[in-house]
Amino acid sequence: MTVAKDYPRPGHRPDTAAMLRVDQAGEYGATRIYAGQLAVMGDRHPLGRVIAGMAAQEERHRRTFDRMIVERGVRPTVLQPFWNVAGYALGAVTAALGPEAAMACTAAIETEIDRHYAAQRVALGESDPELSGAIADFQAEEVEHRDAAVAHGAEKAVAYPLLAGAIRLGCRAAIRLSARI
Repeated sequence: MTVAKDYPRPGHRPDTAAMLRVDQAGEYGATRIYAGQLAVMGDRHPLGRVIAGMAAQEERHRRTFDRMIVERGVRPTVLQPFWNVAGYALGAVTAALGPEAAMACTAAIETEIDRHYAAQRVALGESDPELSGAIADFQAEEVEHRDAAVAHGAEKAVAYPLLAGAIRLGCRAAIRLSARI
């Protein structure tokens, strides 16, 4: 993903409505992924507390973007019902494959979100301090999630490169679709 390709070049007015739409959808999807993982693994699994902590942060991110969407009159994505089901299914399936696969899912998604948020911050520059500040804060937490997932065995998942690659591809597609639809 390049900034010039996905967002206006620095100096041009960024499409903050599309940014908010995709960011809210992404944070909503993350809450659904963790809900699916917790439904399969339960909170008694050693990783349950780790996942629950990440889920709580994602919920806070979502609430922030929900508020900003309402305050700014931005239309949310019409794909939200799909992200509800797809996110939950992705979480449940990866958890069913094992704890390492659940962590591989988190590592893959957070890698893409880190790149996505970095591109948004460049595109925003100083044009929207509230949005760029939220994105910077959330990006730091997403990186923590990725690092925690790696520390908890993400790269030990069976067929990790294939699994992570497929999830990252799906994440990039979800970003592009949610920004437009």
